Amino acid sequence: MRVLAMLDGTLADPDGRHIRVDDLGLIRGDGIFETILVVDGKPRELGPHLDRLAHSAAMLELPPLDRAAWERCVRAVLDAWQGGSEMALKLVYTRGPEFGDGTPTGFALGLPIGEKTLRNRETGVRAVTLDRGYEPEIVARAPWLLLGAKSLSYAVNMAAIRYAEAHDAEEAIFVAADGSVLEGPTSTVVIAQGRTLRTTPPSSGVLRGTTQGALFRAAEQAGWVTKVEPLAVAELAEADGLFLASSVRKITRVHTLDGVALPDATRLHGELNALYESEYR
Repeated sequence: MRVLAMLDGTLADPDGRHIRVDDLGLIRGDGIFETILVVDGKPRELGPHLDRLAHSAAMLELPPLDRAAWERCVRAVLDAWQGGSEMALKLVYTRGPEFGDGTPTGFALGLPIGEKTLRNRETGVRAVTLDRGYEPEIVARAPWLLLGAKSLSYAVNMAAIRYAEAHDAEEAIFVAADGSVLEGPTSTVVIAQGRTLRTTPPSSGVLRGTTQGALFRAAEQAGWVTKVEPLAVAELAEADGLFLASSVRKITRVHTLDGVALPDATRLHGELNALYESEYR
């Protein structure tokens, strides 16, 4: 099942024609998006996702986000959804048609979560490290690169996943030119060392993780230490556990990195998932 709502809150046929062929989001990737996990009709981290959408819009100099309109759009999809207990809710916002009147394009699309993602949540994944080709210091020096914006220009991210799959892995982890860890193509990297969780800072040009943020909140309440600081690629294999966090994958364990099996973190994975889920009870 799929549910489509336009930014004005009206429902539309997801199989219909709604995007003009000259929409700049389509022909130039000039737009932004968010993907939100919905469980039992309740969107997780809706506020942080809208905050991040607004931040991306500002970075791309798109018209300021009409938050109330997006909340109505989200509600229209939630009310119409009749699929399973979980849904991936995608928000898309583009600069609009190149030869239009300047009105941006916006919509929300509710989608079922793929079987592969559900399976990987349970079994864990193999990952490979891939060079992203920049050093974190360039983030402040070159804002036009839009590092840290969740733009529609995801061709490189999808190419990285295809490369991983062609090399006996399901996921990739980007590494900066200085050897520091960045993020996955569609996820945040988290490592556990004892009772400490660590992740890469947004200042390195990575997205601020919404699911990672929820996990860190719950972990802190349970007495864990959390740190947002640079990670060296060598630390990934040395950690007690390596995880990828995102809305639809939740907290997924990495059991093999660059072809080498990592220490068994099955029990730790269960503990972290329980912490994450505790945020929504």
